Amino acid sequence: MGKKKTTRGVLLTANLPQLQNLIKRDPEGYKDEFVQQLNHYESIRRIFEIKPDDDDDARRFRDLVNFLSQVAPCYPKETAEFPPQLSSLLLGSYATLSPDTRKALVHNLVLLRNKDVISSLELLQTLFPLLPRTTSSTLRTFIRKTILSDIRTANLKSKNHKLNRAVQAMLFGMVERGMDGEVQGDKGKLRGHKHIEGLKISGEEAMWAVTLTKELWKKGIWNDAKSVSIVALGCFHPIIKVQSAAIHFFLGSEDEEAENSDEEERIPDLKHLQHKRTVTKKTVSGERKMEKAIKLARKRRAEKQNNGNSNPNFPALQLLHDPQTFAEKLYEGLNKYDQRFSLDHKILIMQLLSRVMGSHKLCVLGFYTYIVKYLTYHQLRITVILVSLAQSAHDLTPPDVLTPVIYKLAKEFVHPGVSSEVIAAGINAIREVCRRQPWCMEEDLLSDLVEYHKSKDKGVFTASRSLIQLYRDVNPNMLHRRHRGKAASMGIQAGSQPLPFGHAPEAAVGIEGLELLEEHLEQKKAEADNEAFPADKEDDWNGWEVESDGSEESDSGSWIDVNSEGPSVEVSDSEDEGKLAHRKVPVVDDKMDGDSQTPAEAEEAPARVQTLATTKILTPADYVMLNELRIQAAAKAVESGGGSAAKRKLATLEANRKLDSNHQDNTFLSETDILGPRKKAKADYAERMESIQKGREGREKFGSSKGKKKHETPTSSTNREKARNKPIMMILGSAAVRGKKKQSLREKQRRLRAHIEKAKKAK
Repeated sequence: MGKKKTTRGVLLTANLPQLQNLIKRDPEGYKDEFVQQLNHYESIRRIFEIKPDDDDDARRFRDLVNFLSQVAPCYPKETAEFPPQLSSLLLGSYATLSPDTRKALVHNLVLLRNKDVISSLELLQTLFPLLPRTTSSTLRTFIRKTILSDIRTANLKSKNHKLNRAVQAMLFGMVERGMDGEVQGDKGKLRGHKHIEGLKISGEEAMWAVTLTKELWKKGIWNDAKSVSIVALGCFHPIIKVQSAAIHFFLGSEDEEAENSDEEERIPDLKHLQHKRTVTKKTVSGERKMEKAIKLARKRRAEKQNNGNSNPNFPALQLLHDPQTFAEKLYEGLNKYDQRFSLDHKILIMQLLSRVMGSHKLCVLGFYTYIVKYLTYHQLRITVILVSLAQSAHDLTPPDVLTPVIYKLAKEFVHPGVSSEVIAAGINAIREVCRRQPWCMEEDLLSDLVEYHKSKDKGVFTASRSLIQLYRDVNPNMLHRRHRGKAASMGIQAGSQPLPFGHAPEAAVGIEGLELLEEHLEQKKAEADNEAFPADKEDDWNGWEVESDGSEESDSGSWIDVNSEGPSVEVSDSEDEGKLAHRKVPVVDDKMDGDSQTPAEAEEAPARVQTLATTKILTPADYVMLNELRIQAAAKAVESGGGSAAKRKLATLEANRKLDSNHQDNTFLSETDILGPRKKAKADYAERMESIQKGREGREKFGSSKGKKKHETPTSSTNREKARNKPIMMILGSAAVRGKKKQSLREKQRRLRAHIEKAKKAK
């Protein structure tokens, strides 16, 4: 018996997978064998800590770690110290471990988490410090995916606030550890790599903290103010790479310099791949790689083109803690390190600063003094700078600060010495600034700018007319009499005056077009009643009342009877809510359109709107339906000859609906708003191919549709046919006839021989 037991122990010791299987089936029966392997692991671990370079010891150590990780749930007391030992070994001796050992230890820690041997927090406390230290892209990708999936799983059913707070504290600490470094700038292509080793690691840690926070926000796992605070702190990090990644988060665009993103494939070099295909053997796999590279390059090119026009992360901007201090620190860093930052990075900071100022209506007056030096038409990326300038202005910005900026724009962009595109961009930029703060414009400058409405260039006269229309609405007194228009002139005669700077408008007394919604709902209700109750049986329902059940009446003794003559509050919802409720609720103008109402209607409208507004709780679907009804009413007014005012109103309503459908906000602009309408741009490759394919529709693969035989109706003749039918007097002086007269005998023989040969081939 002793011999058999010894033989069995030797076999199980040499075959760890078999022992693992047996232990999972009967843990108590094979506990002695497990203890033997655990003691063997302890001895190997001590040896491995002293000599980590020995390949044989490292291989045996990995086998034992894999074995213990599989059977650890069967012996929780005996393996209580096993997970901390793996974590301390990874964090303490990571640089001396071989790549295979690192990978094995990380995978076994994840396995222990999947078996609930360790908690998520214990696993994440080990994985987070490994991200900036690992050099293997495969292992780094695995760690990143593990972190994201573990946090997502923990918040799947409900928010795991305890885990989220702990992880957010770790990420905040990773960003904060490198905040004491000196900003070097990015003109020398990330000089942060020349820092001391500790600061370099802190920069990598901060980069990973910002990247993971962005991913969790993008996936909808984190959407609170603490997540925004982590990225907001990254906007002031001394490492420019971290700053850029954090700023791109608020701008809603992708960071082109993010090199730590292993999931994002880099843009392939198409010319190199095409040359490689010409000099190497043609294979099916190579062709597939080429097609995949072309698709990836087109996708990245499209993302790069749309990078400037991306939608800002408006929820994150709203969750900023103390936005005034945040904006002031942004401007302070921009002004202090102006000589160290490159132009692209300075423009990123300008964009973020302007959007924070515009969304929160902040005043950072030094920003306008700083941006003036960049307002020249030959400045690189001037359209983005003009967008930043316009977005920073709002109705609380002092006009005295913006007036010099407006004069600078007019001096640099609007004069005969520049092209029409520059003039249009300058007027459009002035218009966008004045739209947000109309009092920054002076009357003399405005009279000069509106004269460009006579220009022959479409972009210039469109920009000038839009400026005229803006001041017709906000302050027609600044325009000359011939530019005011009928409605503005009538308003001035009636005594209406624009509100001075700092004065708030009166409170809204109604919602424009609410009577249209009332009529629509009444019509729908009448149609539903007619369908449910035919006309011949409506009299049978007169005086019908619902009698409540006695049991219900006794149970609801706390209910209070409401007088039937009083206003009844109705929670209404349109029948189109299922289709339209997911759309953004449009901002309804609180001004009444006085031009489209007669005096009698103007007296009836307030009472009617007040009655509807106090007896109905409008839902998002009702607001969407109200906007649609207003558009329909405006379209009918245009068809019935409402004039230019009705057309402008219809265009405004349609533009607002487009913004609502795209979930955009009027606070922010894009480069197209500054450039204005332009001539048709040169078509790219995709547009050219689309045009070619469109021309090939209905045609054979190898054939032309120019011949007369393929047309039902007669078509024009070709140039060759026209030359045959020309009168002789018209061709006597042509080069062909004169050259034929001067031909030698040899040339005539050659032409005749060629004609004979061609005729033979034709036969």
